[in-house]
Amino acid sequence: MRARVLAEPFPVVHLDTDALEATRLLVDRALPGLVVVDHDGLPLFILPGSQVLRFALPEYVEQDQTLASVYSESDADALCESLRGRTVQELMPSKKFLPRRPASRPIVAPDATVMEIAAVMAEQHSPVIAVVDGGKIIGVITVHRLLGSTLPAT
Repeated sequence: MRARVLAEPFPVVHLDTDALEATRLLVDRALPGLVVVDHDGLPLFILPGSQVLRFALPEYVEQDQTLASVYSESDADALCESLRGRTVQELMPSKKFLPRRPASRPIVAPDATVMEIAAVMAEQHSPVIAVVDGGKIIGVITVHRLLGSTLPAT
C-alpha cells in the first residue's frame, strides 16, 4: 500500500499558533501529536502529545519529579493555564526540534511504501508522518493507521 492511499486529512499548526489553541486542538480531536509547519506549509516537525504536555509542565518539575508532590490539586488542575498568551515557538525547549536539513523532516512522498513510511516514523520517533506532493501536504499517516493497514485478518 502506498502513502497516498493511507494519507488522511489532519490539522496543522504554525510556530506562531497560540499554544493553548494548539493544545485544545490536540485534545478536542484526540490527536496523537501536532504537525508544526513552516511558512511555506511544509512540516518542520511533529510534536507527539507527550511533548505538548511538557509545554505546560514547569521545567523544574520535569527535572525533579519529587517537586510535583508539592502542588495542590487546584494548582495541578490549572496546569495548562501557563500556556495562555504563548506561541508554539515560545514553548519549544530548544532548536533541537528544528530539522538540520530538509531530509530530516517528517515527510514521505505519495508513492512511499509501508516499509518506507515505517522507517521514517521510527527514525523520527514520530506517531505522525506527512505525505507531501509538489510542496503541499496531501494528508498525514498516523502510526495507528499504518499498523491497522498491515494487521493480518483475525
